Amino acid sequence: MANDNNGSPFGSNDAFTSFFEMGGEKLRELFGNGLPGAAGSAADSIKSLLPEGISAGEMGDWAKSSAELQKMWFEYVTDQAKSAAQNATKGKNPIDPAQWLMISQGMVKQFPTGAFDAQAKLAQDSLALWKGVFERFVAKATQSETSDSGASDNAGSAQLPLNDRRFSDPAWQEHPAFALLHQTYLMLTQYFQQSVRSLPGLDKEKRRQLEFAVTALSEAMSPDNFLLTNPVVMKRTVETRGQNLVRGMRHLITDLKRGQLTHTDPDAFTLGENLAATPGKVVYETNLFQLVQYSPSTKDVYEVPLIIFPPWINRFYILDLTPKKSFIKWAVDQGLTVFVVSWKSADETMADTVWDDYIRSQIEAIDHVRDRLQVPHVHAIGYCVAGTTLAATLALLARRDEADKVKSATFFTAQVDFEKSGELKHFIEDGHLEMIGNLSQKGYLDGRYLAATFNALRGKDLIWNYVVNNYLLGEEYPAFDLLHWNGDVTNLPAKWHNDYLRDLYRDNKLVVPDALSADGTPIDLTLVKTPSFVQAGRDDHIAPAESVWRITDHFSGPLEFLLAGSGHIAGVVNPPSAGKYQYWLGDSDAPSLKAYIESAEEHPGSWWPHWLGWLDSQDDVRVPATGKRKPGGRGDQVIEDAPGRYVQTR
Repeated sequence: MANDNNGSPFGSNDAFTSFFEMGGEKLRELFGNGLPGAAGSAADSIKSLLPEGISAGEMGDWAKSSAELQKMWFEYVTDQAKSAAQNATKGKNPIDPAQWLMISQGMVKQFPTGAFDAQAKLAQDSLALWKGVFERFVAKATQSETSDSGASDNAGSAQLPLNDRRFSDPAWQEHPAFALLHQTYLMLTQYFQQSVRSLPGLDKEKRRQLEFAVTALSEAMSPDNFLLTNPVVMKRTVETRGQNLVRGMRHLITDLKRGQLTHTDPDAFTLGENLAATPGKVVYETNLFQLVQYSPSTKDVYEVPLIIFPPWINRFYILDLTPKKSFIKWAVDQGLTVFVVSWKSADETMADTVWDDYIRSQIEAIDHVRDRLQVPHVHAIGYCVAGTTLAATLALLARRDEADKVKSATFFTAQVDFEKSGELKHFIEDGHLEMIGNLSQKGYLDGRYLAATFNALRGKDLIWNYVVNNYLLGEEYPAFDLLHWNGDVTNLPAKWHNDYLRDLYRDNKLVVPDALSADGTPIDLTLVKTPSFVQAGRDDHIAPAESVWRITDHFSGPLEFLLAGSGHIAGVVNPPSAGKYQYWLGDSDAPSLKAYIESAEEHPGSWWPHWLGWLDSQDDVRVPATGKRKPGGRGDQVIEDAPGRYVQTR
C-alpha cells in the first residue's frame, strides 16, 4: 500500500499518525528508563525470554530455519515481480485484495484535519500518570514474587487495570515489559475510542464511521500481531527453533498468492462428499442460476413444495453444510419437497446484470417448480439479500395479480428498510463506491474484496486472530465447515452491487412506494399480503434485528416474527440436534422490536421445528413422493447431480 506523507499510510494530518507515533515514542521511553524486574531496556527484556546457552546443534537448527525463511520469501518475491510485470502489460488491476486496510484508509481521509491534536497532548500526559500506577503494580508483583511465588500470580493478574482476551496468556503478565506494553496499548485504544465518541461537530453516521476506523486500525496495531512484541510467539519460536515461523511463512505466502486470508484447512472438505452432500439433481439451468431439487427421504411429502433463494453474495451450501448441520437435509427429512437456487458466480458475461435479472430469476424458478410438479403455488424462503429480493418479487407479483403463486414466504435475516442497517453502512460513502468501481473494470467485483469487507467488521476475530495463529505461531488450520464456506467467495455483478448499495443501503428507496421498478413494474411493499415468517438474529451485525423488524411496518398480510439467538449465520444454521442457543416468540403486532421483546417468551434450542409448525399451518396436505417428486426417475430429464457446476465454479 502506498504511503501518502512522511512514511505514514494515512497521511501526516491523520489522527492515527499522532496516536501511534506518540504511543511508540512513549513506550520506548518507558522501556528505556527501566522498570522493577526489567533488565533496563526492551532488548534486555526480550533476551530474558531466551535460553541462556545455545549449543552448536541448536545453532544449526536456527540457521536452517533462517535459510528456509529467506529461500521461501525470495522465491515468492521473484514470482510476484514477474506476475506484476505481466499484469502491467495486460492492463490488469495491480491492487492485492489482501490489503483490506485500504477500506479504513479511505474512511479516515474524510475526517476533520487535526481533530485529535488537543487530545493527543492529553493522552501523553495520561501516559505519565499510567507509568506511575503501573510501576507500583510491578513493584508489588516483584515483592510478592520474592516472598511467596504463589502469591505472585494473584498480585500480578488481579491488579492489571485492563483485560482483553488477546492478552490472556500468562506470558503477557510474567514479565513487566510485556505487561506494560499491552496495558498501555489497551489504554491508548480506549482513550481514542472515547475521544471519537466525544468529538464535537460530527453527525451520527460520520461518528460511527470514525469509531469503526479507529477500532480497525487499533486492532491492526495490537502488540500481539508482531513477533518482537508478542511473548507467546517468542517462546514458541525458541521452543521450535524457528520452525513455527517457517510454517507461518508457508501459510503467509499461500495466502498472498490467493489474495485472501485462509481460516480453515483447504483440503478438509469436498463439495458433494462431506459438504453440500444431500442427494439431489439439477433440474433446470439458466445463465444466472441452476435449480437443484433434492430427493425425498419420506414416503409422503407436503403437497406444496419449498423453494429456497440463498444470497448470491455467498455459496448456497451454507444451508447444506455437514449432514448434522444441513437445513436442507433436515427439511427433506420432515417431508418437504425442497428446491434450491444455486446462483452463478459473476464473470465478464454478467457485466450488465442488474437487480431486475435476479427478480426475474426468482419468478422464473417459482414458475418452473409449479410447472414441474403441477402445483398452483410454492412456499418460498429468502436469505439475506435474496430475502430483500423476495420481498420485491412478492410486491411485483401482487401488482400483477399473481400473488397466489407463493403460498407463504419466509425471510432469514433479510432487510427491506435500511435506515438502521448496521455496520455495512460504513461502506457506502462516495469514496468507497468509487473504489468499488475502480476494482470492477471487467464488470464484476472480485469476491475477495467483499470477503475482506465482512472480515473487517470483526477484524479481531476474523483477521488478526488468524494472523497470530497461522503466520506467527505457525499452527495448522482447523477443519471447520462454516469457515470453509465463509472463505469460498463468489464474484458479484458490479452494476448490480453498486445499485444495491446506492438505492437500498444509502437511499433506502425500497420502502418508498413505486420509487423503484423491476421488469417494468413499480414496487410497492405495502401490496404484499402473502403470509410471512420473519426470522432475525439477536446478535446479527450484518442485518441487525431492529432493521429486520422494519419489514413488519411495510407488509400488509399476516406475519409472524421470531427472534433467534446468535447472529447472521449461527442464528439461522442451528439444527435441533445441536441443542444450542434459543429463540423468542412475542407479539408480532407490537409497535416496536423493544415492545416485542418485552412481550416475548424464551424457548431453548433450535427454532426450526417451530417454523415447520407454522408452515404446516399454511397447508398440511401430503401426497405420495412419486413421479417428479423424485428427481432423475424414469422419464425425468435432469442436467447433473447435486450440488451442480455453478457452486463449484471459481
